[in-house]
Amino acid sequence: MPVLTIACAHEGKAKAACCRRFFAPVSVAMDKNAPLGGRYTPVAIALHWLIAALIVLNFIAAWVAEGMPKAQSAAVMANHKAIGLTILAASVVRLVWRLMRGSPPFDERLKAWEVAVARVTHWMFYFLMVGLPLSGWALASSARAGQGVSYFGMLDIPALPVAGDKASVGMYHEFHEVFATIMLALFALHVAAALKHQFIDRDTTMARMVPWLKRGVPASGD
Repeated sequence: MPVLTIACAHEGKAKAACCRRFFAPVSVAMDKNAPLGGRYTPVAIALHWLIAALIVLNFIAAWVAEGMPKAQSAAVMANHKAIGLTILAASVVRLVWRLMRGSPPFDERLKAWEVAVARVTHWMFYFLMVGLPLSGWALASSARAGQGVSYFGMLDIPALPVAGDKASVGMYHEFHEVFATIMLALFALHVAAALKHQFIDRDTTMARMVPWLKRGVPASGD
């Protein structure tokens, strides 16, 4: 019986070692794409700044179009819609990447409520980055009686299957306006918080998404 027990134990260790060797390459491959050293992956960083730039550009386009003659305004708004669809596509990719790869840990010096606010803000951003352009697409589809949206004159994106009556147009317009207002407020809060962490708290929060910033900056008094 002791011989059998020793043999089983040895066999169990051999199986465990075999399993470790088998799964090790998978873990290494996954780690290459996981957030490294408290910083987002290059893909996440690129998508973050691309989407942020397009959002700013689209708000500027909408504001500029309001003061233009009708023909010029229509041309600017056509680009506004195409940019919005680009934001939608990039945001879906960003969200999928986030769910697959996760995010780097927060700076250990952050308070619990700061981490909670950051998490809520991030997920609100994801909701708006999809919801805002989606509501604009629905508005364009409803207002244009099912006609597609031109994507920079290269192709037509099919309209969403939404109603085209006056009430529906008004509803989608309201959604778009409300989402845009919340996005502006959240954007301002996000920028202010990032600057606070970088220049007042002097922690590593902003370095998670800005490749050239130093990490591990000591807090004041450390």
